[in-house]
Amino acid sequence: MPKVRRQSLPPALFEHLLDRIQSRMIPATQLELLARWLDTEPDVPEGQWYKRFLLPDQRPKGERVV
Repeated sequence: MPKVRRQSLPPALFEHLLDRIQSRMIPATQLELLARWLDTEPDVPEGQWYKRFLLPDQRPKGERVV
């Protein structure tokens, strides 16, 4: 399975993520949880997937990863 890493993000992707964080008003506590999870370099399935770091009114796409 592919791994998720947060090192060496392309600048355009980083800007996109920052825009999403601001537009969706993602709290710092959720970002900290996401960063900790990313530090584990988790395995993820091919295709669309999501990790539950969303606000309750947001609808995920793909397979949920733990």
